Amino acid sequence: MAKVIPLHGDAFQRRAAGAAAAHDAPGNDLIQQHPPVPSEDTDDEATAGQEEAAGTDLTAEEFDDPRAAGDPGADAEDTGHFALPIPLPLGGFRNKIAMQVSDTAAFLRRRITGDYEIDEFGYDEHLNDNVLLPLLRPMYDKWFRVDVTGIENLPEKGAALIVANHAGVVPIDGLMTSVAVHDRTPGHRPMRMLAADLVFDMPGVSSVARKAGHTLACNPDAERLLRNGELTAVFPEGFKGVGKPYSDRYKLQRFGRGGFVSAALRTGAPIIPCSIVGSEEIYPKIGDFKTLARLLGLPYFPITPLFPLLGPVGMIPLPTKWHIVFGEPIDTSEYDCAAAEDPMVVFDLTDQVRETIQQTLYRVLANRRNIFLG
Repeated sequence: MAKVIPLHGDAFQRRAAGAAAAHDAPGNDLIQQHPPVPSEDTDDEATAGQEEAAGTDLTAEEFDDPRAAGDPGADAEDTGHFALPIPLPLGGFRNKIAMQVSDTAAFLRRRITGDYEIDEFGYDEHLNDNVLLPLLRPMYDKWFRVDVTGIENLPEKGAALIVANHAGVVPIDGLMTSVAVHDRTPGHRPMRMLAADLVFDMPGVSSVARKAGHTLACNPDAERLLRNGELTAVFPEGFKGVGKPYSDRYKLQRFGRGGFVSAALRTGAPIIPCSIVGSEEIYPKIGDFKTLARLLGLPYFPITPLFPLLGPVGMIPLPTKWHIVFGEPIDTSEYDCAAAEDPMVVFDLTDQVRETIQQTLYRVLANRRNIFLG
């Protein structure tokens, strides 16, 4: 039969030699005079377990598995040498990757089996929550570092009409506001935007906008959303606000004829003024290629300090610091149904909303130290 040679044979044989040989070993008198002091962190059971193991010859298999030799240090609750936790530097990263793969597989399974719903406007909540919003969050969190105030003014359930200023050459402010509403409200409510016709005339963009829950900026669609109890958003300045020159920054343009107020009055939904600071500086517009804009069918073709001079690099928005403030709701339930057809009532409410947003913009700007630092 093959002989099993213990690991570290000399050391283990010396331990197994017995008490007599140990007394005869050179230098043993020094050990007897100055015995080792037990560590304060080692309890009696661990010490006893080590003494018992010291007088036992362990094979390679037993050395690898302390439980095979009856080592009490192998218990899960023990703090002996074999029970010390060994951290894995990449453990958390591996777990994160595994969870991401699992979530992606679950998402694809639902898409393939059709286990999701689309409402009458084309809103795909499953796609919006798992794909569209996660794509926007890095810009929201890291690039613009959006601060949100007054989120408690949004109702936890039921309809409300969010009315906000519009700016920035490219309507990124609507996207950032939708992330703020979804991520900050209890229950993660979606914000359904009323967008311009141009958005739904652009191939690809139209489909994505529908799946994100947005629809045409018209009274019938606005009223349907509000009657369904949705958080609806409108930007009354339209392209006049988005495409205004940098010299007119934070000066609200005309709010149109107040169609959004009529929709709120007919449905009894509260109006929530929303002021956005930071969007005006992402693309400082200093000029306009009007001829090129007409050829492309665009309301304007902007010239900024970086675009088109630097080409695609100039299309990267500047990393300004954003502040989004939701004001106190303006109650419309006290008005009767005929108020929606009264031009004076509609004009007064429109002017009240516009003035509230404008004054809030001035107040936030007065407290802002820097365009990029806030």
